[in-house]
Amino acid sequence: MLKATATLRLFCALLFFIGFTACNEDTIEPLGEGSIEGEIRDADTSEPLAGVAVTSNPATSAIASDEEGRFLIEPIAGGNYTLLARKSGYKTESIAVAVKNDNRTSVTILMVPENPATFAPGPPTLVQPSDNAPNQNISLTLKWQSPEVRSGDSLTYNVYLYESGVAEKKLLVQNIRDTTAVASNLKFNTTYFWQVTVRNKRGAVTNGPVWSFTTHAMPVTRYVFAREEEGNYDIYSSDGTAENVFRLTSSFSREWWPVISPIRDRIAYSSNVGTDIHIYTMNRDGAEKRQLTTIPIAGYHNQGIGFTWSPDGGQLLYAHYDNLYLINRNGTGLKLIAKAPAGRHFRMMDWTAVGDRIVVQTIGSNVNDSEIYLMNSDGTNMTLLVDNLPGRVESPTFSVDGRSVMYTRDVAGFENAAGRQLDAQIFIKNIETSRITNLSNGKPDGSNDLFPRFSSDGSKIIFTNAPNDGVGTGSVWMMDVLNGRNRVRLFENATMPDYK
Repeated sequence: MLKATATLRLFCALLFFIGFTACNEDTIEPLGEGSIEGEIRDADTSEPLAGVAVTSNPATSAIASDEEGRFLIEPIAGGNYTLLARKSGYKTESIAVAVKNDNRTSVTILMVPENPATFAPGPPTLVQPSDNAPNQNISLTLKWQSPEVRSGDSLTYNVYLYESGVAEKKLLVQNIRDTTAVASNLKFNTTYFWQVTVRNKRGAVTNGPVWSFTTHAMPVTRYVFAREEEGNYDIYSSDGTAENVFRLTSSFSREWWPVISPIRDRIAYSSNVGTDIHIYTMNRDGAEKRQLTTIPIAGYHNQGIGFTWSPDGGQLLYAHYDNLYLINRNGTGLKLIAKAPAGRHFRMMDWTAVGDRIVVQTIGSNVNDSEIYLMNSDGTNMTLLVDNLPGRVESPTFSVDGRSVMYTRDVAGFENAAGRQLDAQIFIKNIETSRITNLSNGKPDGSNDLFPRFSSDGSKIIFTNAPNDGVGTGSVWMMDVLNGRNRVRLFENATMPDYK
């Protein structure tokens, strides 16, 4: 009896507990209405996408994103929705969204292109110069028109330039947004090819067509000289104006002492591109460079300035220690024609067709120990013309008529072991009368007149004037041959001129 009563009480208590918990269950709050705002972007570029169709499931109104990739759906009944975003060229994207309590729910949808290659930029269009354009300047602006740009995209360009017959492309400019590029320091009379590649933000690249142009022939330039920039010498030519100065060499070696051949077709110059200094020749426009000598230019204080052309332009004469060699312009037929006096080396020289004679400087181990000799072109009849005077004596060169020899001398008589000169002046000595004329009366104090040469008509002298401290930059000048008047500066930062 007691056991039955206890069981009944337990059952009643359980019913009471169930009823109590049922009466205290949480009340479900209604979801109400709300809205959905969102933005749609390209998954690769993060740029906003316009015109994306946005629908929902359960269905609401269908809308499209605006220019900023934004959209707004309102009002919308509370609940759970799946938004679908569709745009041609992109994969359809879906996202789950919950709307409740009159709230505005924000979402971001990233859309992935179906095929990224379909979004590669179009090719550029040529503006200038026209394709296959002839007679172009050696410095010119290349210009093209950009292709149509998709909304939110941007383009950058690489420009490649290369010569005809050269496989390697040179990257002219990289990752620029402008549609122009400047090509400078081009070669004369040369065909160039160029190509523009277009890249968009997605990294897709389109190679443009290959266009070409040809530069004009080099103008007639009667002047050549050497110029130093950043410790390196190169050879330049000019028509006599500072505006038209053309660089003919550009290696990492020292190239100087340019001498135009008497027939005006080639320029000989010295270069230490290898260990030794050799004679090279090139066309007047700097093309077709070739090494001429196998036995180098060498000797006391001779840094590649010991050579000259034969009067007919078929050979070159040059110094190798105490030997005076003759070599054909094609590098064949090397011939020894003279030996210097004992203990001396040949250095600077010239050759005239009048009497077929050579004038040559010989020098001892001391740079100030210098003499000038005349000899026949076969090396015979070597005769002293200018004694070993106090100070440096050098740069012998014949007048056009072959009757006189021009040279420089430091009239200060300064003899410095390093070869510094204080007052180098230009003199002309008549071979027959021995009369000497000073042409440097108008020279500025504290400077040296150096490396003189006659103009081809014999009326002018072209030369270098440089500060005597050995630090300042020299320049090339011209003056009258009769009296040294009318000194005119032609080129700044220039030395070792020739003029034909």
